[in-house]
Amino acid sequence: MDSVGTKSDPQALDRKTGLVRELNRADGIALVVGTVIGSGIFLVPGPIAAHLRSLSAVLLVWIVGGLLSLFGALSLGELGSIYPGAGGLYVYLRHAFGRLPAFLYGWGLLSMIQSGSIATLAVGFSLYLSRLFPLTVAGQKITAIACILLLTGVNCLGVRLGKLVQNVSTVSKLAGLALLFVLLLWRGHVHLLQASFPPTMPTSHSLLPFGAALVAVLWAYEGWHVVSFTASEFRSAKRDLPQSLFLGTAIVAAIYVLMNIAYYSVLTPLAIRGTDHAAATAIQVAYGMGTTVLISILILTSILGSMNGMVLTGPRVYYAMARDGIFFRCLGQTSQRFHTPILAILVQGVWASLLTLTGNFQQLFTYVIFTAWIFYGLTVAAVIVLRIRKPELERSFRVPAYPWLPLLFILAAIGISLSTILNDPIHACFGIAMILTGVPVYLFFRVFPRPTMKDGQ
Repeated sequence: MDSVGTKSDPQALDRKTGLVRELNRADGIALVVGTVIGSGIFLVPGPIAAHLRSLSAVLLVWIVGGLLSLFGALSLGELGSIYPGAGGLYVYLRHAFGRLPAFLYGWGLLSMIQSGSIATLAVGFSLYLSRLFPLTVAGQKITAIACILLLTGVNCLGVRLGKLVQNVSTVSKLAGLALLFVLLLWRGHVHLLQASFPPTMPTSHSLLPFGAALVAVLWAYEGWHVVSFTASEFRSAKRDLPQSLFLGTAIVAAIYVLMNIAYYSVLTPLAIRGTDHAAATAIQVAYGMGTTVLISILILTSILGSMNGMVLTGPRVYYAMARDGIFFRCLGQTSQRFHTPILAILVQGVWASLLTLTGNFQQLFTYVIFTAWIFYGLTVAAVIVLRIRKPELERSFRVPAYPWLPLLFILAAIGISLSTILNDPIHACFGIAMILTGVPVYLFFRVFPRPTMKDGQ
């Protein structure tokens, strides 16, 4: 599926897919930054400080996490330059490893990974909103569902409206983070940074807490890949997709490092270790109780942008699966008026809304989310596989320092997966089993295949 637009027709309708080439590099960066930065940077510094006792180690783990995410982003940039079509990781997995692994990724995405992320963010949104406006338990559930359905409706009405919401929320989020950074540094103390910076004496077990902290950090970087799902809607995917992946991930890494510096300029390492709400605690210490409402508003804005990014991007995977003839055909159709895969968007929105009503979905989501890293590792491995099998493919972008950067990312993905399996084998196996429920579904579509969708359908 060729999705490269032209300068003379920037919003051209791709006759092969029915999608509109509406996105540019700035939109792609907003998708990466806005989707990745949810609530993590406001909440996880405390648990990370519990593992790492010095600011130098904390900054190092955030930098390492950022570099690993950049290695993954660069790898996807090469894959996206080869296959600039809708579906992203699903498409790359299909070309490198076949239809079954690709289908299982898409199945896991719809059944829990993407839909569960949307539901989790919506529940978080309602919880933080209840701090500003008291809500009953029922009111929180209604708010969560309303938020999902609102963003679902917005993204059904065209990628232009969806990207507008994304761009506005991302700019607002960055402005809020910049204000928070300045406010904390204004009341911060250099001596606190100096006192907390020196590394503690290394021990034979020092790698264990660093590894545990790195896992938490990599979860905070989760979402950098979703922009690849929308490659078919870029005006020039072969150029803009790799740049969006790299620049967006680099911006997120820089923000994470700077915000940690701001927290440690106000709070001692002991104080940060003692809180699960580092941003709220820091602003409260610096300016008093009344300012914590600012953090709640900032987190609400941040969650909203992250949700919209998830709602916008995920359906492009189910759409690509349907067009390949291995999923329900209706999900591969686009609206003639809005040029969006409306049914795919609606299915994801309704399922995510239903997940918010189940009491144990967040536990199930925790079980299955680690499996995403198995697919991330496989996808980055696809760079190496395709370099060997299909060296003749045109690559407008190539991973620098090949094969070392992909290999480092693959090792990190293996480490995260093995760490989860070793630390919680029962729940890890349960998560894998949930993904494998897609096997009979895949076999059904293989036994009763749907025709692939041709140009103009």
